[in-house]
Order: sequence, then C-alpha cells, then structure tokens
Amino acid sequence: MEILAIIGGFVLLTWSADRFVSGASGIAFNLKVSPLIIGLTIVSLGTSAPEILVSVMAALQGNAGLAIGNAIGSNIINTGLILGITAVIVPLGVRSSIIKRELPVMLLVMVLALLLLLDGTLGRIDGAIMLTGMAGILFWVVHIGRRSRTDGADPISGEFADEIPTDMPMGRAVFWLIAGGLVLIGSSRMLVWGAVSIAQSVGVSDLVIGLTIVALGTSLPELAASVMSVFKKEHDIALGNIIGSNIFNILAVLGLPGLIDPGPIDTAVLTRDYPIMLGLCIMLFVMAYGLRAPGRINRLEGAILVAAFCGYQTLLYFSELAT
Repeated sequence: MEILAIIGGFVLLTWSADRFVSGASGIAFNLKVSPLIIGLTIVSLGTSAPEILVSVMAALQGNAGLAIGNAIGSNIINTGLILGITAVIVPLGVRSSIIKRELPVMLLVMVLALLLLLDGTLGRIDGAIMLTGMAGILFWVVHIGRRSRTDGADPISGEFADEIPTDMPMGRAVFWLIAGGLVLIGSSRMLVWGAVSIAQSVGVSDLVIGLTIVALGTSLPELAASVMSVFKKEHDIALGNIIGSNIFNILAVLGLPGLIDPGPIDTAVLTRDYPIMLGLCIMLFVMAYGLRAPGRINRLEGAILVAAFCGYQTLLYFSELAT
C-alpha cells in the first residue's frame, strides 16, 4: 500500500500541477496579464507546487526532516540530473537577459539561506525571512518583466507566449485551478504518508527519504517541462524553469517548515547536502555565463552535472551505511 501510495502520489502530483498551472495561467491571461509576467511568476512558482504542498503536509505531520530533504534534494535533482540530462540531449543556448539576471539572485538566495541555517536550527524567524524573500522575488520578476516589455522583447517572452493557454475560457480556467489544487493537496498527503511509512519500516531517516524518493517524485514536473521545452527549442524556458524552481524551493519549500514545525536540523544538511546543492548551482552559474562559449551549456558540461549528481547519490548511500 505504501509503494502504491508513493507511485499514485507521483502521478497525481505531476498531473495536478500541470492542471493547476494551466488554470492559473488561463485566468491571468483572461485578465490581460502579459505572457511574460505569467511565465515568470505563475509558471515558475507552479513548477514548485508539488514541493510546496509536500513540504506543508510533512511539516504538519511533524516530519520536518522530510520537508527539508525535499527542498534541498529537489534542487540537487533539478540542477544535477534534470538540467544535466537536458543539456546532454540538446545543448542549451542562454540568450535571455532575464535568465542571466536570475542566476546571481539564485546564488544569493542560497547563500543567505545558508547563513540562517548555520546555527543548526530552522526557526519561525528563519521561515518568515525566507517567505518575505519570496514575496520580494515575485515583486522583482514582475518589475523586470514590465521593463522588458518596454525596453525590447526578451527572447524568453516569445517562448512563454507560445506556451501560455490563450483560448481557455474563464470558467474552464477556474475549474482547473480548483480541481488541480484539490488533487495537489490530496496527492501530496498520499505521497507523504507512503514515504514516511516506508522510512519508518526500513529504518531510513525522513531526511534521506526527502532527499531521494520524494525529491525525485516532486521534481517530475520540472523534468517534463525541461525536456519538452528543449525539443520545442525553447531553451530559455528550460533553464528558467530550473532556476525559478531552485529559488522557490529554498524560499518557500524550506521556509514553510520553519513556520509550521520549527526545530533543529540534521547536521548532515550543513556538512553534506547543502554544500553539494550550492556547489552544483555554482557550476550552473559558471556554465551558463560561459568561460569559452558564452551563453551555452554544452553536452560535456551537462555530463559533468549528471556525474556530480551520481557522485552525490553514491556519497548518500555510503553515508547511510555508515550510520
């Protein structure tokens, strides 16, 4: 039953996140919001909806370790596995100035969050600061989205325009927003129950389950979105989805457990998992800006990201054996 709950939770999370984002995007478009701003806010935040709901459910049930592992593990999977595989399939061109401005913001968010966690606890003040930061990021991306419309179209603007539903009636958009949200809540609850039950039965910590099984499952929307984007030659969306998800995973998915279930964090988070996540994102920053080929993540660099992810999984395995 626990395995079926996890598999069913993954499938329903992926489906409901897509429906939720489509409904929210359709409502925004019908209210005359530009596709660029919809893409930078609703779509980017929507790709983190599974992580956010799972984090909330885990924290409400007293499993903050699973929520923390989900936030950090999802970023490791996003950057190392998903972006790496995507770049191996099709080298990614980075043309959008908006994406290049988001990259240093992503690193800044991760460094600031690390400073909050260095005392070994994730408290309510930490969570409040992170969620305030998320509100600030949303305000900032709306601002640069508006400036981009006046300063000249950013390449990512056209890509978003092709993806945002423009023919969805308001009634249908509202239906999918509500239906997707309800299924998101139910499937996240199902997934957390199955994951926690398995962790308890095999003696694995909530943190490790969050870093691996749960993080992989909640990252499926990013995987699907990135692969489909590169096949449509929408490289900036593929990269933008990963960057936006990484930012929101830290600010929202990591911040919410601090408000709901504050307490100490596992020391492995600071000595093993967070440094790996930060290191992968620094690699992404260097690759996206380019040393020899500006604005391009090639197949070799994608393979390096995948190899780093595999190395982390090996480290995680042997760390668990040692305990």
